[in-house]
Amino acid sequence: MPSRPTNSALFAAAFVRTPSGWNGAEVDLSNAEIADDLGDAVQESLGLQGDELALLCVEVEDEWFAIVRYDDDAEPRVFLSDAHAAANDSLGELFTELAGVVVPDKESDLGVRPAGDFDLLSDLGVSSEELLELSMEEGVLPADTLSVIAEKLSFADELDRLH
Repeated sequence: MPSRPTNSALFAAAFVRTPSGWNGAEVDLSNAEIADDLGDAVQESLGLQGDELALLCVEVEDEWFAIVRYDDDAEPRVFLSDAHAAANDSLGELFTELAGVVVPDKESDLGVRPAGDFDLLSDLGVSSEELLELSMEEGVLPADTLSVIAEKLSFADELDRLH
């Protein structure tokens, strides 16, 4: 089984949209064993009631990031910046499972391979094309990409406060 990233190599925060803007909180994913544990950790960290729009943003080892959208009772929607890189650790496996992405065991080096729901932020102001472009920009770290997304969605101050 792939290893789990160390806490120093992992950043996870969730953001909930409120009438007055976005509020954020760090999320502890160290006990996540199944995909449903991710949503439970978000709900616990933010004190959600269940009908809010929440985003979980995770960045691992400057290698990949994931965004999970929790919206009312709908199934979570997931975007992975690089499914192949995510599949190389046990936490990433939870995100690929939640996204319904199957990553072959051995693959030739195909570069960055975004996967999941490319439209999960479209109604918030980040189109699928823009999300893909940001994810595949050469030489840009996942944390920087998440910062650009947070800026576009108006929760950059909350992200900066937590990171």
